[in-house]
Amino acid sequence: MSEIINNKTHHRYELEMEGHLATEQYKLDGNFITFEHTDVPKELGGKGVGSKLVQGALDQVRAAGLKLIPECPFVKAWIEKHRDYQDLVKR
Repeated sequence: MSEIINNKTHHRYELEMEGHLATEQYKLDGNFITFEHTDVPKELGGKGVGSKLVQGALDQVRAAGLKLIPECPFVKAWIEKHRDYQDLVKR
Protein backbone atom coordinates (compact mmCIF):
# COMPACT_ATOMS: atom_id res chain seq x y z
CA MET A 1 0.00 0.00 0.00
CA SER A 2 1.22 3.47 -0.82
CA GLU A 3 1.29 6.41 1.52
CA ILE A 4 -1.42 9.05 1.52
CA ILE A 5 -0.56 11.80 -0.96
CA ASN A 6 -1.89 15.35 -0.79
CA ASN A 7 -2.65 16.11 -4.44
CA LYS A 8 -2.92 19.88 -4.10
CA THR A 9 -3.61 20.34 -7.81
CA HIS A 10 -6.80 18.27 -7.59
CA HIS A 11 -7.65 19.27 -3.97
CA ARG A 12 -7.71 15.72 -2.67
CA TYR A 13 -5.83 13.24 -0.57
CA GLU A 14 -5.11 10.02 -2.41
CA LEU A 15 -4.38 6.44 -1.46
CA GLU A 16 -3.52 3.98 -4.21
CA MET A 17 -4.13 0.34 -3.42
CA GLU A 18 -4.39 -2.75 -5.62
CA GLY A 19 -4.32 -0.56 -8.73
CA HIS A 20 -7.27 1.59 -7.58
CA LEU A 21 -7.36 5.13 -6.22
CA ALA A 22 -9.29 6.15 -3.10
CA THR A 23 -9.69 9.90 -2.58
CA GLU A 24 -10.74 12.46 0.00
CA GLN A 25 -11.90 15.65 -1.74
CA TYR A 26 -11.29 18.88 0.15
CA LYS A 27 -11.36 22.64 -0.12
CA LEU A 28 -8.92 24.86 1.69
CA ASP A 29 -9.77 28.31 3.04
CA GLY A 30 -6.98 29.87 5.08
CA ASN A 31 -6.41 27.66 8.13
CA PHE A 32 -9.59 25.66 7.57
CA ILE A 33 -9.90 22.53 5.46
CA THR A 34 -13.29 21.11 4.55
CA PHE A 35 -13.47 17.40 3.78
CA GLU A 36 -16.25 17.20 1.22
CA HIS A 37 -16.38 13.64 -0.09
CA THR A 38 -14.65 10.30 0.43
CA ASP A 39 -14.52 8.03 -2.59
CA VAL A 40 -13.43 4.41 -2.30
CA PRO A 41 -13.75 2.27 -5.44
CA LYS A 42 -16.07 -0.70 -5.01
CA GLU A 43 -13.12 -3.03 -5.61
CA LEU A 44 -11.61 -1.79 -2.33
CA GLY A 45 -14.82 -1.80 -0.31
CA GLY A 46 -14.80 -3.53 3.06
CA LYS A 47 -11.00 -3.50 3.38
CA GLY A 48 -10.66 -0.48 5.66
CA VAL A 49 -9.25 1.68 2.88
CA GLY A 50 -11.54 4.62 3.65
CA SER A 51 -10.48 4.60 7.29
CA LYS A 52 -6.79 4.43 6.39
CA LEU A 53 -7.24 7.29 3.95
CA VAL A 54 -9.08 9.50 6.43
CA GLN A 55 -6.64 8.81 9.25
CA GLY A 56 -3.63 9.54 7.06
CA ALA A 57 -5.22 12.71 5.71
CA LEU A 58 -6.12 13.89 9.22
CA ASP A 59 -2.57 13.24 10.40
CA GLN A 60 -1.41 15.59 7.64
CA VAL A 61 -4.08 18.14 8.60
CA ARG A 62 -2.81 18.06 12.18
CA ALA A 63 0.81 18.41 11.11
CA ALA A 64 -0.11 21.44 8.99
CA GLY A 65 -1.89 23.10 11.93
CA LEU A 66 -5.24 23.26 10.13
CA LYS A 67 -8.76 23.00 11.55
CA LEU A 68 -11.25 20.62 9.95
CA ILE A 69 -14.80 21.15 8.75
CA PRO A 70 -16.12 17.61 8.20
CA GLU A 71 -18.93 17.90 5.63
CA CYS A 72 -18.46 14.32 4.44
CA PRO A 73 -20.72 11.89 6.37
CA PHE A 74 -18.01 9.20 6.35
CA VAL A 75 -15.48 11.57 7.91
CA LYS A 76 -18.01 12.77 10.51
CA ALA A 77 -18.73 9.18 11.54
CA TRP A 78 -15.04 8.27 11.59
CA ILE A 79 -14.18 11.19 13.87
CA GLU A 80 -17.04 10.27 16.23
CA LYS A 81 -15.40 6.85 16.68
CA HIS A 82 -11.87 8.25 17.08
CA ARG A 83 -11.91 10.80 19.87
CA ASP A 84 -8.20 11.53 19.56
CA TYR A 85 -8.98 13.34 16.29
CA GLN A 86 -11.92 15.41 17.53
CA ASP A 87 -9.63 18.29 18.50
CA LEU A 88 -9.12 18.96 14.78
CA VAL A 89 -12.78 19.84 14.23
CA LYS A 90 -13.60 23.54 13.99
CA ARG A 91 -15.85 24.54 16.89
